[in-house]
Amino acid sequence: MPITRSTSPSVDVPRGLAGVVVTDTALGDVRGLEGFYHYRQYSAVELAQTRGFEDVWHLMVHGELPDAVQLSAFAAQTAELRRLPDDVLAALPAIAAASGRSGPLAGLRTALSLLGASKGFRPVYDIGTDRRRADTVEAAAAVPTLLTALYRLSQGLEPVEPREDLPYAANYLYMLTGSEPDADRARAVEQYLISTIDHGFNASTFTARVIASTGADVAAALVGAVGALSGPLHGGAPSRALDTLDAIGSRDRIDPWIREHVLAGDRIMGFGHPVYRTEDPRSRMLRGIAERFGGPLVDFAIEVEKHVETILAELKPGRELHTNVEFYAGVVMELCGLPREMFTATFAAARVVGWSANILEQAEDSKIIRPVARYVGPEPPMAVPAVA
Repeated sequence: MPITRSTSPSVDVPRGLAGVVVTDTALGDVRGLEGFYHYRQYSAVELAQTRGFEDVWHLMVHGELPDAVQLSAFAAQTAELRRLPDDVLAALPAIAAASGRSGPLAGLRTALSLLGASKGFRPVYDIGTDRRRADTVEAAAAVPTLLTALYRLSQGLEPVEPREDLPYAANYLYMLTGSEPDADRARAVEQYLISTIDHGFNASTFTARVIASTGADVAAALVGAVGALSGPLHGGAPSRALDTLDAIGSRDRIDPWIREHVLAGDRIMGFGHPVYRTEDPRSRMLRGIAERFGGPLVDFAIEVEKHVETILAELKPGRELHTNVEFYAGVVMELCGLPREMFTATFAAARVVGWSANILEQAEDSKIIRPVARYVGPEPPMAVPAVA
C-alpha cells in the first residue's frame, strides 16, 4: 500500500512505532491476524519444510529461488567464504576472553567490526549493488564460524575449521561440536534457521536499516543489529523459555507457578508476541519438529503450553497470548545438543541473512531515517547557574 507522507513538521505516532509504516519492502511481511508470514512471495514455513538454507539465502539476497545450477554455485561460493582472514582468526582468543560471561553474541559485535575492516568493507553509499551484495554474503558466511569459534575458545577448546562439503546448518553444528551431526538433527536446526531468517520490521532489522540509511558499511549495520538482537525482549528469550520449564520442574507445579508469576505481573518467557494475535506459525512448525524427536522434555513442554494458555486466557481475558518462536526453539535446540549459551547466537546465524537483505534494500534508498522526539524536560531556556 502507498505510504502517506505528512507535510507537518512532526507527526504523533504510537509508542514504539507500533503499526507505523515507515517504508515499502519486497522482502516479506508478517500478517499477525492470520498467523502467517512470508519471504518475498513464498510462505516462510513452507520454505522451511521443503527447501534448504542456501535456497532461501539465495532467495533473500538475489530475489529468486535458485535452480539446481544456481544453487550449486551459490552453495560453493558461500562455503568457501566460511574461512576467516588470518588477522581475524588471530584476534578471536582475546575477543573470547574479553567477552567472558557475556557470551559469543557479545564477542560477535567486536569480531564483525574486525572482519569488516579486514575485508575492506566500504560504506554502502559509495559502492554499487553488486559490491554491497558481495559484502553481505561474505559477512553472513563468516558469522557461524565466528560464533562457534568464540564459544569454543570460551570453553577452553580450539576452534574447528569449517568444512566446505557440508551445508550451512550441518557445518554450523560441526564447527560447534567437532563432530558431524546426524541428518535428523542437522535438518531440525536447518528448519529452525530458515524459519527465523526474517520476520518483518523487528527491532534488529529496523536497527540494521537505520544504520544502512546513513550509508555506513555492511559490518556496521550488522553490528547494530546484533546489539538489538541481544536484548531479552527480542532474540534473547529461547534459553529463558527453557529456564521457565526448569523452574516449574514438574507437572504438579505448573498451575501454581504460572498463576503466581502472572499475578505478580511477570512476563512468561516464550509466550505472547507484539504482532501475532493467533498462534505463531514458527512455534507451530517447531512444535512439530520437537514432536518428531519426542521424549520427556517435549511432553512436558506441551503440557506447560496448554496450562499457560488456559491460565493466561483466564487471568488476561481478551488477549491472545500463545507460544512464540522462542518457546519451542529452545526445546528443539536443546534436543539437538546446542548449549544454551548458543541459543540466541544460533538465532543470529539465521537472522544475519534477513538483515543482509534489508541492508541491501535500504541502501537503494538515499533517504536517511531520521525521526524526531518530543521534548518533555524542564522548560528552556533557563539561565546557566554560576559555578559555586
